[in-house]
Amino acid sequence: MSEFFRSGLAAAQARQPAEALAWFERAVAADPADTQARAWLGQSLCAVGRRLEGVEALRRAGGDLLDRGDLDKVCTVIGQLHGWGDFPGALVLARSAAAKAPENLQVQHLLAITCGQLNLTDEALAAAEAADALAPGNVMLQVFRGALEADARRFEAARPRLEQVLAASPGPREAHRAHKELARVLDALGDYAGAFAHLDAAAPLAQGLPEFQRHDPRFIPAMVSANRQGFTPQLMGRWRAHAFDDPAPVFLLGFFRSGTTLAQQVLDVHPDVFVSDEAGLLGEVTRELHAMVPGMGNIHSKLDRLDAAGVAELRRAYWRAAQGRYGEALQGRILVDKFTLSTVDLGLINTIFPDGKVIFAQRDPRDVCVSCYMQLMPPTPATRHLQDWEGAAQFYALVMDWWLFIRPRLTLPVFELRYEAAVGDFEGTFQAAFEFLGLDRPEGAETFYRNARGRYVASPSRNQVSQPIYGSSVARWRRYEAPVARIADRLAPFVQAFGYA
Repeated sequence: MSEFFRSGLAAAQARQPAEALAWFERAVAADPADTQARAWLGQSLCAVGRRLEGVEALRRAGGDLLDRGDLDKVCTVIGQLHGWGDFPGALVLARSAAAKAPENLQVQHLLAITCGQLNLTDEALAAAEAADALAPGNVMLQVFRGALEADARRFEAARPRLEQVLAASPGPREAHRAHKELARVLDALGDYAGAFAHLDAAAPLAQGLPEFQRHDPRFIPAMVSANRQGFTPQLMGRWRAHAFDDPAPVFLLGFFRSGTTLAQQVLDVHPDVFVSDEAGLLGEVTRELHAMVPGMGNIHSKLDRLDAAGVAELRRAYWRAAQGRYGEALQGRILVDKFTLSTVDLGLINTIFPDGKVIFAQRDPRDVCVSCYMQLMPPTPATRHLQDWEGAAQFYALVMDWWLFIRPRLTLPVFELRYEAAVGDFEGTFQAAFEFLGLDRPEGAETFYRNARGRYVASPSRNQVSQPIYGSSVARWRRYEAPVARIADRLAPFVQAFGYA
């Protein structure tokens, strides 16, 4: 291990990615054959926003490690590619590793995970079965197989597998996921009371898991409260007449399970559209803002101190992040920035991109809450609120109350895409959506789902968008009228405001 590499590791562990990158570049220059240094170089490139370069470096390092037979490090690289959203690159590496070492449990498990994320369900199931044969007592593998069987609509196979897991009194993490997956299976089989009972059983387990506990439940409510106070029409409209040198993106947002992923897949059919998928590009804007205006203060108070040149620099930071992630794929295309909960950032969006556009995905609040509660979601400051029934309704109300507050104060144009309209009149709804973008509706928009197979979709509904649009998700809440009655008062203002009464 070279001194350059040691210094890079120390910087990475200290969360100083730019410094780590400089050290790993020196380590690779000193010894180009050092695959571990090249893998860390890839990680560091991704961490500083140069994702295209980073994942390419990780892919090359993983391939070289595989040639050397270092399967443990190959698996580490596959996991890193997962972390940076490069599931196609991970798939190439995982398939090659499985061909070379079919008896390796970790390799088969990673291949199954990778294929599952890419909607390659049959291949995922085969790899999961191979992993299960190598470790027949692994409880989480059984849960994972049940989840994949549910994705493949093999509900009669998934049900007894998940019931057997729960009958064996598994640990809280395994039990939480098994309850969630079994609820999804029972919902598909028409046992709605049984499904909701398992959701309620999962709720207290989630609250005790460290991955959810580490997220402060006060974070987003405090942000929304500050935004309400600080994002005035005067601030948001300050640069409306200013001519910026760069274009503005279109922001696709709403609430979880409201139809943003459906809209993403349809809009992405157009050759002149590029949709970023939950990439968090606005995060680079806020980091740049805090660097430009150091010290304490809310985002709105710091924006208030900027002149036009400062706002232009924030826009450049946004586009640097987009270019670092997507490169030439953006050339000559409209960027649709799909990040579902950017709804809470609408004040920031309107202030620095007054020439932008917003597509707001809307769905019956009762269906949204049922779907959120049903879905297994990764732990974040937002999804922590969705782990219990009343909490999901309360968090929905928080975000939608903010939407109703900020909507009439926005100066940029908004297209409200109603989920039920998309199901009932697909052609008319998306014709209007494309016209909002200044485009004609492309050929093949109605068969958008054919593109989902083999593609990574950063959404729990990834397997649903690989199927034709279906009407069973409309008024889904009626199957759960008794539990919906428990949150009816909380949702009533939004049911009324959005025209679902």
